[in-house]
Amino acid sequence: MPFTPSEHIQTILKNLPMKPGVYLMKDVSGEIIYVGKAKRLRNRVRSYFTSAAETSIKTMRLRSQIRDIDFIVEENEIKALILEETLIKRYKPRYNISLKDDKRYPYIKITWQAPFPKVETTRRIFDDGSRYFGPYVAMWAVQNTLQILRKAFPYLTCDREITGNDPRACLFYDIKLCSAPCIGAVNQQQYRTMISELMDVLSGKSDLVVERLNTEMMDAAETLDFERAAAIRDQLKAIDYITNQHKAVSPAMTEQDVIALARDNGETMIQILFIRNGKLIGSDSRRLDATEGESDEEVLGEFIKRFYGGSAEIPNEVVLPQNIEETRIIERWLRDKRGGQKVTISVPQRGDKRKLIEVAEDNAKEALHMMRAQWEADSHKQETALAELQQALNLPTPPNRIECYDISTTQGTAIVASRIVFVRGVPKKAEYRRFNIRTVSHQGSDDYQSMREALTRRFNRWKDTNENPSFVPPGGEDKDETWRLLPDLLMVDGGKGQLNVAVEVLKEFSLFGRVPVVSLAKQFEEVYVPGSSAPIILGRRSDALYLVQRVRDEAHRFAITTHRAKRAKLGMVSQLEAIPGVGPAKRKALLKAFGNSISAIRAASIEELATVPGINRKLAETIKEMTTEVVNS
Repeated sequence: MPFTPSEHIQTILKNLPMKPGVYLMKDVSGEIIYVGKAKRLRNRVRSYFTSAAETSIKTMRLRSQIRDIDFIVEENEIKALILEETLIKRYKPRYNISLKDDKRYPYIKITWQAPFPKVETTRRIFDDGSRYFGPYVAMWAVQNTLQILRKAFPYLTCDREITGNDPRACLFYDIKLCSAPCIGAVNQQQYRTMISELMDVLSGKSDLVVERLNTEMMDAAETLDFERAAAIRDQLKAIDYITNQHKAVSPAMTEQDVIALARDNGETMIQILFIRNGKLIGSDSRRLDATEGESDEEVLGEFIKRFYGGSAEIPNEVVLPQNIEETRIIERWLRDKRGGQKVTISVPQRGDKRKLIEVAEDNAKEALHMMRAQWEADSHKQETALAELQQALNLPTPPNRIECYDISTTQGTAIVASRIVFVRGVPKKAEYRRFNIRTVSHQGSDDYQSMREALTRRFNRWKDTNENPSFVPPGGEDKDETWRLLPDLLMVDGGKGQLNVAVEVLKEFSLFGRVPVVSLAKQFEEVYVPGSSAPIILGRRSDALYLVQRVRDEAHRFAITTHRAKRAKLGMVSQLEAIPGVGPAKRKALLKAFGNSISAIRAASIEELATVPGINRKLAETIKEMTTEVVNS
């Protein structure tokens, strides 16, 4: 049946302003579960409660939990976007798309504003007059680059006040890793010229530097100054190494980030290629969470906001595989973050940029495949994850068998509970099961009662298989092992309410204390256990957290797949039974006659419909009229 919001929500929807702003959706406990921005608050927020929203499983899950909505009016969309980012960072709502790792990339920093500039590493960019080069994917790549560069450009690393009058230099001067302006071996102008050439090399503009050094090397060789010629040769080798480790792309591309994505089974991987001065200087993969049910367009748009909201550098162009919503607004936001310099979002159809999109897409697919393959093949990681989880949750044994339960519902319609099983850290799909919820009224969803029914039926089957040798479970005798075994860890999707339901069910079967149970909330970075109001926070980079997230993602994927199939079936049934005179028997006869296809019934003539048992010509005319109205409505 159609979704009907509560009176409280309906009052809010009727009185929302037609102004730009940010909306905050809250659950029954008052926790913020989603933050969004809107050009017109009334239109955007009301769209969550229309029939069109039922095409998105994620939206249906979200709206079933909304109990209150706050909003903040802003002057324009740019300010709304900035506020949205601030609130998402503060509250980390579970339904907002998020980066799995909000790391900052390392850069090379040159303090050009100082009389004798230094070369340093940093993960933050400030408007302090320094020059920044990067980003680099890892700090080891920065250190490696600097180690090579220092052989060609022996820059300062000490904290001395440089006067040129020190009596002696440090050891680095003796081993040719410092030009020693401290003793006047080079003056300020000479030192700054050297640092300027170093910056040219980092910028990919090394041609003039190489040309000058080649000339000096030849001159030194002609004057038989072989020691100097050898030193310059080493400089050239270092510059060549730095230059060649960056792949040439196109001289026309000066400062671009190329972004593409790959998706599979509820998991999303983003690939970024960093192009600077016509060369590919680095790339990185980023995993996203809470993307199920979202379109590629929405995922890309949200990624750009999450990624550049915390980025140290904004390029002058972001290259994407497809258009995103509110492109111009995001461009203006990026321009403001870049200090007023223009930023363009482009979607190339051909040429070098299109080829780079294809490279990024291929790399995203490979990264997603590799992430899964490495986990499933690395038994050490799985053992580590299970050991970490055992310790964090204070379990008596490693949770070698994990069962996770999730509820998927369209506000009381087609409610399905799903169970997925992980054995020794790897999904065991042969033991996945579905429960069609029967005890919950279709007048409104009740996740707690749905979870209670699913768990009760699961442990009733455990009881039957262990106490009744003649019991044949659904699926046949060869399927009873999946019910006979108890989990080493029972997980339920949700917060404390779902946890309390699971505890009550376990107590009914005298299994509480024997079967450890937890609930997973806030994108499962918080794990709730019985008897404790405070959640357990797993380490952000721990194998235990990754295992829990994989279990959660797989449970959501399986629940969504199950629910979508059932909704489709119910949709077909409801369309026919809405026709006066068509009951269950005639509906079944129609579906049988036309291959279970509403499209085939819709395309049939009145004469063809009238040939179905139980369907007379008058009813056939009604069916034809009403199915045609469905298409045209």
